[in-house]
Amino acid sequence: MPRTVLVVNAGSSSLKVKVVPRGHAVTVERLGADSRVRGNLPGLSAHEASLERHDEAFRYVLDLLREVLDPEDVEAVGHRVVHGGEAYTAPVRIDDDVLETIEGLAALAPLHNPANVAGIRAAQAHLPGATHVAVFDTAFHATLPPRAFLFGLPHELYTQDGIRRYGFHGPSHDYVSRLAARELGVPRDDLRIVSLHLGNGASATAVDRGESVDTTMGLTPLDGLLMGTRAGSIDPGVLLHLLRNGMDVDELDDLLNKRSGLLGVSGVSNDMRDVRNAADGGHRGARRALAVFAYRIRKTIGAYAAAMGGLDAVVFTGGIGENDASIRAESLAGLEFLGLRIDPQANAVNARRIDAADESEGRDGPRKPAIFVIPTDEERMIAESAEAVLDGRRSEAGVSP
Repeated sequence: MPRTVLVVNAGSSSLKVKVVPRGHAVTVERLGADSRVRGNLPGLSAHEASLERHDEAFRYVLDLLREVLDPEDVEAVGHRVVHGGEAYTAPVRIDDDVLETIEGLAALAPLHNPANVAGIRAAQAHLPGATHVAVFDTAFHATLPPRAFLFGLPHELYTQDGIRRYGFHGPSHDYVSRLAARELGVPRDDLRIVSLHLGNGASATAVDRGESVDTTMGLTPLDGLLMGTRAGSIDPGVLLHLLRNGMDVDELDDLLNKRSGLLGVSGVSNDMRDVRNAADGGHRGARRALAVFAYRIRKTIGAYAAAMGGLDAVVFTGGIGENDASIRAESLAGLEFLGLRIDPQANAVNARRIDAADESEGRDGPRKPAIFVIPTDEERMIAESAEAVLDGRRSEAGVSP
């Protein structure tokens, strides 16, 4: 009988809990205000509740789950932790020392790690008999070589303060690159894959023979591709200019994280669907945002193909990557020289594989890069990682058939 694992994702003002493998899930949004509760439990309708803190929210969610789950049956709880720094490069069983270290890493992820810790403490209090496991967004990127993770700063800022590129969305990039290899029938250790996690948060990763060798997010999830409200890569001189002209650090933080990206460039919305509709209606700002969004993806694919010395597959995932055929086509336009050609019909219906057949390619000729659309399942990766720790395996979470 499959084990019951709870996956907990605690955000700064939200809590998401999913039961694996059963699939029941509950999400609480807007903690501290009139919280919104939704989920896929039988008879559960979206509603509001007065929930101030993560511990209150977890108890509330656990009470809802009692309709389908006996808490005593939960063997493991997998906690998504955004930043593991260099301390954690694989999932780890949570004890007091681990929790203290995660708290200490809050300086690297002030918006995320404190919330992750609050979720862990809440779950530990209500499920003391379960094994609690931390699964880190950064862990998959622990294989980044120094040439990829170092910034052009005095080296002591890395050695003393840990300032470097860490990368995020690790479980997602790991999951979809594994499935792409399975679809090709080739070991991931023999492939060069560019994984594109495109959603309100967006990142790309070069997966070279099973290892992350470069990724767009940096010290924080702010760097790299254009996102829903995050600016992505920007000239640091712009930040100095804004600070010198009267903007304080908190205002700059708000600008870069909450008022930029698709929202800022388009002037319409952070939601790609709204931006797409506006662009189709002729809105110049929306068209501008789509062009920037696709261009950054396109040049990243080219750069990562160069970094890996070739390319065997591109994988689109995340809410935008899985559902927006136009963004996929626009992002790959001009990359035919790499062998990347989309089948318009397959792309239009979000087919699993969307590269065009190349009739001129000989049986013994070079392998043309495949293009996949693969729904991500970070919760499944987190659950399997938790089970691996439960079984005494260090980092063997995979994708079961």
